[in-house]
Amino acid sequence: MDSVDINNWSLLFSLVLVMISFGISTKEKLGISKDIAVSVVRTVIQLIVIGFVLKYIFQANEPLLTVAMALIIIFNASIQANKRNPNSHKQWSHSFIAIFISTAITLGLLVLTGAIKFLPSQIVPITGMIASNSMVAIGLCYRQMSSQFNDQRQQVLEKLALGAPIKLAALPILRASIKTAMQPTIDSAKTVGLVSLPGMMSGLILAGVDPVHAIKYQIMVMFMLLSATSLGSVIAGYYAYKDYFNDRMQLNY
Repeated sequence: MDSVDINNWSLLFSLVLVMISFGISTKEKLGISKDIAVSVVRTVIQLIVIGFVLKYIFQANEPLLTVAMALIIIFNASIQANKRNPNSHKQWSHSFIAIFISTAITLGLLVLTGAIKFLPSQIVPITGMIASNSMVAIGLCYRQMSSQFNDQRQQVLEKLALGAPIKLAALPILRASIKTAMQPTIDSAKTVGLVSLPGMMSGLILAGVDPVHAIKYQIMVMFMLLSATSLGSVIAGYYAYKDYFNDRMQLNY
């Protein structure tokens, strides 16, 4: 089976696809033309830089460099997740802990079971997939929680007035937020193979791997993403709801 090799000219001509988005934004007056341009420039620069960095790390094959790169990925993911939290009393450490634990547990189980090896060429990409999906789920959890506290403020206040502890007062909101965070991954798992051929599977097939072998990796990916988003959402949610209350068990939102 032939593998895909994109030359520089083909890559340059693929910029036409971006111009379609740019044209739609301009014609419909969406006001996101600048964002599209910035995102394209950042994509190119960031991927070129990370490409050379990964090439060095893969060739060096040093465990400390591998761990350092994984921590950098988790650190950046936690920053982005924290930015998606509308709560003014948010704490970045909560996002970091949630993504770190969800990534560490999921990645650790994959290594211990022999699904992947502790090699930079495997650890770094898998860490990126786990951390990025956990980041998205946590961001959804934060936004849903903020919306729910705003909509159900009176109900929460009434529960507190009747003597309910903050966890009991916020429990319906917490559960709804975690459910919202996990739902996209669950929906994706339901339709994988029927509607979409996800990144891992598509990449392996494009690289010339037998589709039957590629699906094994994709099954592993779906399992690990379900694990990561579940752990990340629960940990982040149980931290985040407390930020909506002060030391006197009063709503500060």
